[in-house]
Amino acid sequence: MENLTTSIKAWAEEDRPREKLLLKGKNVLSDAELLSILIGSGSANESAVSLSKRILAHYENNLHEMGRIGVKDLEKFKGIGQAKAITIIAALELGRRRQQTDLKDKSKVSCSKDVYEHFASYMADLNHEEFWVLYLNRANRVLAREQVSIGGVAGTVADSKVIFKRAIELLASSIILIHNHPSGNLSPSEADLKLTTKMVGIGKLMDIPVSDHLIITEKNYYSFADNGTM
Repeated sequence: MENLTTSIKAWAEEDRPREKLLLKGKNVLSDAELLSILIGSGSANESAVSLSKRILAHYENNLHEMGRIGVKDLEKFKGIGQAKAITIIAALELGRRRQQTDLKDKSKVSCSKDVYEHFASYMADLNHEEFWVLYLNRANRVLAREQVSIGGVAGTVADSKVIFKRAIELLASSIILIHNHPSGNLSPSEADLKLTTKMVGIGKLMDIPVSDHLIITEKNYYSFADNGTM
């Protein structure tokens, strides 16, 4: 059985995370091994891999949950100082940004799932609400994807003047509204329903229809259009 207190340098070369990556490729490494490469070294009593396993276990081996944490959270683990914590946080953020590929490079938006799959990688990890807008051309291709506001745990503000002013500047043919619920509750609030009704009305007057409004959570989404609530 693996001796978790043994230094990585004493392991067989093929078992060392860095060497293993070089010899066999990144895909064969476990999450703990990848994390240990970021950590670099453990302590006299614990290897970097063992420390990584302990950190991952604390978050139930859920990388989405780890995406929510900050530097201070990681510093609570013995063996993780500020520098190592910053390295881990930076790597998690890079991974999230990689998933958040600019939607303009993708095919046209044909359904609510297309929007969800793009935004989930970013918004699912947030501890606060954010409001975004997709501006589409007549072929439902994305002209722009822009953040409108950042709020607190329970809500954020969406200014219709800002949203539709930008739509006019872009000569957008339609828009899609997106915001997240950090609580995981998919049900639209009364404020969500009122906002959607208001935006749909303005869109009709300006001939820039609101095609949909999505609520994003960590595991799923709610589409106002799909559910007939707009």
